[in-house]
Amino acid sequence: MKKKNKISVIIRCKNEERWIGYSIQSILDNIKNPEIVVVDDNSNDNSIQIVKNFVHDPKLKIDSEKYAKIKIINIKDYSPGKSINEGVKAATGNIIIIISAHCVIKKINLKKSINDLKKFIGIFGNQIPVYNGSRLKKRYVWSHFVDEPVVNMFSELENRFFFHNAISIFNRQDLLKHPFDEHLSGKEDRYWINHHIKNKKKSLYDPSIEVEHHYTVAGNTWKGLA
Repeated sequence: MKKKNKISVIIRCKNEERWIGYSIQSILDNIKNPEIVVVDDNSNDNSIQIVKNFVHDPKLKIDSEKYAKIKIINIKDYSPGKSINEGVKAATGNIIIIISAHCVIKKINLKKSINDLKKFIGIFGNQIPVYNGSRLKKRYVWSHFVDEPVVNMFSELENRFFFHNAISIFNRQDLLKHPFDEHLSGKEDRYWINHHIKNKKKSLYDPSIEVEHHYTVAGNTWKGLA
């Protein structure tokens, strides 16, 4: 009998009360019975209380449109790579989706992506930058998010292969075997994919996966752009 895929979604969180509820609801709207792992970097706002509003009470029959099985991990000595690695260790799904807490899923075809993971070590999707409700023209880092699929996307802007963990999909076993660098303060996704492409692996940019990426003051992708 063919083993059924289980989806674990990892959300990194640091004071994300404005958007994390929207992000989780979009996961529930687009993914059937996901496991959600929230890796929290000592938030001091209402982020975790908002997350808890979505936690399924095991005594009740699950309403998959409103609630999910959610694990909340508090992390010390935060780095982007460490937060993902800890989330992967805590996850139980064989398919891992990483999404930023201020991203909202608009489109995703998991059947296609799971099939694509047979050929690609990582997949990342399209991002629509939204600044205080206004969709922005795609300039600078956003210019990478084009309308057609790209294998091993190369960034002329950064002079290296490009990948982005605001919305990305992996086989869990690949992330356990090849964790992200925990010493980097940012762009752990670029370093990770460049290592693998140099070792003859392939990545896929798939615009049929799409999120709205909402502005936050602390968001790394937004620095210098708003």
